[in-house]
Amino acid sequence: MNTRTPAALLVGLLTLASSSWSASAAPGQQATNPILFADVPDVAVIRVGDTYYMSSTTMHMAPGVPIMKSHDLVDWDLIAYAYDTLDDNDALNLANGANAYGRGSWASSLRHHGGQFYVTTFSSTTGKTHVYTTRDPEKGPWRANAFKPSLHDSSLFFDDDGRVYMVYGGGDLRLVELTADVSGVKPGGVDQVIVTDASRVAGDRIMLRAEGSQLIKHDGKYYLFNITWPRGGVRTQIVHRAEKITGPYEGRVVLSDQGVAQGTIVDTPEGDWYALLFQDYSAVGRTPFLVPVHWEAGWPVFGVDGKAPTTLDLPADPDGLETLVGSDEFDRAPGDRPLPLAWQWNHNPVAALWSLNARPGWLRLTTGRTDDDFLQTRNTLTQRTFGPESAATTRLDTSGMKPGDYAGLGVLQRHYGVVGVRIDAHGKSLVLTTANGDEPVEEARLPLSQDVVELRVECDFSPRGEDQAYFAYRLDEQADWIPLGAPLKMRYTLPHFMGYRFAFFNLASEQAGGAADFNYFRISDTIESGK
Repeated sequence: MNTRTPAALLVGLLTLASSSWSASAAPGQQATNPILFADVPDVAVIRVGDTYYMSSTTMHMAPGVPIMKSHDLVDWDLIAYAYDTLDDNDALNLANGANAYGRGSWASSLRHHGGQFYVTTFSSTTGKTHVYTTRDPEKGPWRANAFKPSLHDSSLFFDDDGRVYMVYGGGDLRLVELTADVSGVKPGGVDQVIVTDASRVAGDRIMLRAEGSQLIKHDGKYYLFNITWPRGGVRTQIVHRAEKITGPYEGRVVLSDQGVAQGTIVDTPEGDWYALLFQDYSAVGRTPFLVPVHWEAGWPVFGVDGKAPTTLDLPADPDGLETLVGSDEFDRAPGDRPLPLAWQWNHNPVAALWSLNARPGWLRLTTGRTDDDFLQTRNTLTQRTFGPESAATTRLDTSGMKPGDYAGLGVLQRHYGVVGVRIDAHGKSLVLTTANGDEPVEEARLPLSQDVVELRVECDFSPRGEDQAYFAYRLDEQADWIPLGAPLKMRYTLPHFMGYRFAFFNLASEQAGGAADFNYFRISDTIESGK
């Protein structure tokens, strides 16, 4: 994990797609960076045969640690999550005033060894290092194990002699030996600092000490990749190499351009090499960057003339973000997943309080307790926003809601915005609430005399849009959208450490048991407001 750049770094834009719309590349069109214009940070990547697998971070979301696959390093499909829930505690359950915003599980490591896939992650919320294994990352099952301590930004590594290690830490990077079954730290095994003050290869004035370890072995040498951040500079990728896993290591900077950093390298079946890294891209989140790599005198050389290119000598992704985001009509056929993989809950859900069967064709969210704020509301269902523009719409039926309830559609981050229907002593009202500061503020309210209303949220992450979110409603599906309130200035914050997400919610402030029904979730890559 790493801190954020304070401003957006402008890069080439990617054509996007979802299950309800498509944007196929023209014949001969080149791939562009970011390869995924959405929040997919802390990338780890491996190749097994002709297939690449990538894991990422979604922290307090459930399920967690998304697993993606590709055959060309550009077109990625979301295929699974390593876990349904990380643990059962107050912070992950949004219980007793606790939360796991900005925490949960952090940067993962991904390996394939002995016919088995390994995903490791770590958590300050649980105080443990978590290990997930399977022989089939698409079908599972995933088996879970955890041990103490929580090894920060750890990279799992199987050496040729059968020994198993993790490299971890910040600043001073440590190597610890694990048991052969990766169930814990090996008693009496290697446990030592292998690189002292790893950031010094990038200078003396460092804002973020080296972290985000990813270790590989190539041509008999060990290569340890990390991120660091010099003061007055940008996020920077560094590498250290050694003849032995315990060192000594020598290091150098391999990329300092546009803040593109943190990740590892992977080879293609044809023998080409690429680095899969990511870039801070303002409020949309941290977006994956693919950077060509070649070798000189036993060192990996990143980029083109030292730069992370906007275009790549690879075919463009024909279907964009499909599977990572997607529209949903909430109709299910026998054998379908209850929720497509694009959906994640904000913290652990309560299974009994959501349903697609209570009213076929609708998602029902039922309150199970009272809460004071959107950020503390359980069973908030989310999908990523994406750039450069994205919009989400829904139809909400409020007939099952109770006095004190507030339900609708919003964008989730610390500085959130939600548009929906609130019921109080005066009846039903359309209400826009934003949290531009430390406390939420009701920005707009209109009386509502009907049960069903359509809601819309638009996000403009383009340079022109300056990360604005717009809110609208309509009372008739044939009518035009009516703006409600002022735009929200979206801001990526470290307390949440995640790009903005579209979110369905149902909040009870007086009594539990009210139900909000959502008829669909439809996304598009164009917006109407702010132009």
